[in-house]
Amino acid sequence: MKTFGKGALSAVLGLLVFGVMLFLPAGSLRYWQAWAFLAVFALSTWIPSIYLLRTNPAALERRMRVGPMAETRTLQRIVIAGVFICFAAMFVVSALDHRFGWSPVPAKVSVVGDVLVAIGLGLAMLVIIENSYAAANVTVEEDQQLVTTGLYGLVRHPMYVGNIILMVGTPLALGSYWGLVFVAPGLVALVVRIRDEEQLLAQRLAGYRDYLQHVRYRLVPYVW
Repeated sequence: MKTFGKGALSAVLGLLVFGVMLFLPAGSLRYWQAWAFLAVFALSTWIPSIYLLRTNPAALERRMRVGPMAETRTLQRIVIAGVFICFAAMFVVSALDHRFGWSPVPAKVSVVGDVLVAIGLGLAMLVIIENSYAAANVTVEEDQQLVTTGLYGLVRHPMYVGNIILMVGTPLALGSYWGLVFVAPGLVALVVRIRDEEQLLAQRLAGYRDYLQHVRYRLVPYVW
């Protein structure tokens, strides 16, 4: 019940914060793209969270430890702060774009963006179901086991693949092309995070050095 309460409170507060960052700069509640995005975001996170609550509450608890202060490494705190800033800026700029009509986006493109948001969030939650140690912060627990099958047999960081899809889909779902400018710095932050995370895992997680030799690609097969 404690995990349920924390999860419910986090979900409600998160949507409220998102709503403020979207509707305030948009200057209106008549912003259907924002309502659709919030609905997709809520369903894509709440349904898997309820499943985890019933089947693996420890994994859900790890997932809720998010934010700069949840990180133990200084570099990761800086990186996550940067990612949070990028997402906040993406929301605000996309809402301002809607308000002033800087880049009119067809409704079909916004629908595609919502689909990408659902895929990105769904992929990230699927990773957590597959690997219960896939926390939102960079850490290695004492009894942590290395997962090398499923999505982890394709790329080393499938959760971050979902994050990238989410980053691309969010501004499109919100009806903005200008919001896409924050994808590039977000990608840079993820690259820095991945490199630092792999150093930690190679040092502390048994079998990870061998895993690096078997799964060569971090995010995209045959690319990187």
